[in-house]
Amino acid sequence: MTRTKKTGMTVRGGRAAVIGALGLASVALAAGPAFAKGDVSIKAPHTAQVGKTFTVSASADDDASSYLRVCLEGRSGKQAWAQVTCGAVVERGDGDAKAAANVKAARSGALEYRAVVYGLLSPKDKHPVRQRTSDVATVNVR
Repeated sequence: MTRTKKTGMTVRGGRAAVIGALGLASVALAAGPAFAKGDVSIKAPHTAQVGKTFTVSASADDDASSYLRVCLEGRSGKQAWAQVTCGAVVERGDGDAKAAANVKAARSGALEYRAVVYGLLSPKDKHPVRQRTSDVATVNVR
């Protein structure tokens, strides 16, 4: 009888150890790093004529921040990026953040544009954080 009791206690002790290990594993997985989902896209024509106006637009979504703002940046050649325009601040869940700019091509050459998504803590946040940057869209002006 002593042997049966001892085995029964070992089995119960083993079950408790397994349940405890599973509990710790689930807590460790829940506390692991979470990756935010989001995307940013930009639309621009491939070519434009000198003196004509064309539209560059961007939309973005990101679940890492409570508020989002998307801005368009442009450059000619290998100059530094300059901000062209920014869209309105959008609260997460209210749809995509959008921005659009009408650009007049002054001279021939390649113009490059990209979209940058900023995360904000409030609609009037003075210190936005850059979340994502789109690929470069090139417009060849002829």
